[in-house]
Amino acid sequence: MCGIAGIYAYHYAANPLDAAELRAMRDHMAARGPDGSGEWLSADGRIGFGHRRLAIIDLSEQAAQPMASPDGNAVIAFNGEIYNYKTLRAGLEANGRVLRTQSDTEVLLHLYALKGAAMVHDLRGMFALALWDAARQGLLLARDPYGVKPLYYADDGWTLRFASQVKALVAGGRVGLDPDPAGWAGFFLFGSVPEPYTIHRAVRAVEAGTTLWINRCGPGRPTRYFAVSRSFAAAPKRSARIPAADARERIRVALLDSVRHHLVADVPVGLFLSSGVDSATLLGLMRDAGQRDVEAITLRYDEFHGRGDDEAPLAALTARHYGARHTTRTVTREEFRADLPKIFAAMDQPTIDGINTWFVAKAARERGLKAALSGLGGDELVGGYPSFGDIPRWVRLASLGSFVPFLSATVRHAIAALNGVIPLVHPKAAGFLQYAGSYSGAYLLRRGVFMPWELAGLMDREFMREGLRRLDPIKHIAAVLKPEPKAAWSKVAALEAGLYLRNQLLRDTDWASMAHSLEVRVPFVDATLAATVAPDFVGLPAGLGKQIIAESPTVTVPPDIQNRIKTGFSTPIAQWLQDDERMRAWHAVPRLRSANCPWARRWAYQIARA
Repeated sequence: MCGIAGIYAYHYAANPLDAAELRAMRDHMAARGPDGSGEWLSADGRIGFGHRRLAIIDLSEQAAQPMASPDGNAVIAFNGEIYNYKTLRAGLEANGRVLRTQSDTEVLLHLYALKGAAMVHDLRGMFALALWDAARQGLLLARDPYGVKPLYYADDGWTLRFASQVKALVAGGRVGLDPDPAGWAGFFLFGSVPEPYTIHRAVRAVEAGTTLWINRCGPGRPTRYFAVSRSFAAAPKRSARIPAADARERIRVALLDSVRHHLVADVPVGLFLSSGVDSATLLGLMRDAGQRDVEAITLRYDEFHGRGDDEAPLAALTARHYGARHTTRTVTREEFRADLPKIFAAMDQPTIDGINTWFVAKAARERGLKAALSGLGGDELVGGYPSFGDIPRWVRLASLGSFVPFLSATVRHAIAALNGVIPLVHPKAAGFLQYAGSYSGAYLLRRGVFMPWELAGLMDREFMREGLRRLDPIKHIAAVLKPEPKAAWSKVAALEAGLYLRNQLLRDTDWASMAHSLEVRVPFVDATLAATVAPDFVGLPAGLGKQIIAESPTVTVPPDIQNRIKTGFSTPIAQWLQDDERMRAWHAVPRLRSANCPWARRWAYQIARA
């Protein structure tokens, strides 16, 4: 796990790269890699890589980056982990390749020499990589299938710059800071900035599951090698009924296989332990995979003491059940107040999430951990969110209104006007008939923070219009459903994994954990796992997917955990937000003062102001 940066002056008239700029980009990410730093510059000064290292696999200096191939034809800077690198290494050695380190980085160099960019199909892991091909005079950028690891670039028509963080690109001093209307509109709509946009016009994300080739003519078109919807598009081929014994066994084997791969490391790997099924299942599977000394970390808040959303008691039960060393870390209002400026500084792009990961990662690092597993992605895999029932139901209901011309717009304006005087209903209810008739529109209603017609009070009107025009939110959501799965469950699974998981949960986990020099691994977010088990979860009764997950370890998850109402890692941030005098900018916006205004809206406005 690391931070990478690079500059490629590809145009023949571009100035050679500035080594000081490259180092400023690299060292802005010091927290991502406190174990070492390195750089490589080509002889002609046209291309250079910077690297900050968090040593997890092969801790020796031989595995430092940037790393060059033995013949010097390729140089790589790589962020992430390749969990199947030992299998790939064995295949390379059988093919006559001689490797000098025990690192996954060197495996990538040799694999590229054999397969070129097509090597991404062989990789099981989380990664963002940059590889210079001297023979072809080109730069390859690539990102893992689900987008666990981030990668951003800025191209001014002469020089391309890339880095693991948007703020690292900005730190170099050569990237424009003009705001991107599409990125800001996306933030207010979704609570996070949807890729490929960022909050800066000049900066774009390398999208999840794509490669990008840059040569002396500049960047080409991104090549998509993985679409999350494809895993779910094939899902109806199995199981419209409760899985038979063979399906349950298939799921158990696949989950254990994923956990085993995600435990590959030369340092201890801990666990974020909540009181839910997903993290408890991971702990049980870690034991099945042979881990006998697991450090599990749980957060608690004094405000939740004695309430159902207190994670600590049931997490402690799970830890005892599986014999894990358990640390319960209390987060106080005072600590939140003190850490808030640091959180804003570490937050790479605006988001309404990430606070929980900030504190649990902080607690894990305090315990000496450099890597930990998280149960993130379990709900997307098994249909654990209410959206799996809500969205298909909304689509059916809203389709009835489509037979009455102009009804949806008339109802929206009527409800919005009434709600402005007497706050009777949720603000999003005004758009139900207009949006809920399609899966993309219903998803916007379900996951959206604000609705498109509400942005005028939050952004400059012309800026807002341009943002909505360029983003085209319904079209943006619908693009995730290509190829489109047939089953309703599969459509929602693809939307949740391709939008909420990718743009918010995974990205927030990255910046919030790496700010504390901690690598977070997500065994439920695995392309191989999804391809294997997604067909077995289609058509299950609500809740049965979680039961099957809980029964996957040899020692099943305790009944108290299985029967608990889901809360996940929750925080009392809504209450703290109300009480913090620094967080009162939202008072100036009438709709945010409404009694029925969700706290996420106020928090989003504060984030934007910050």
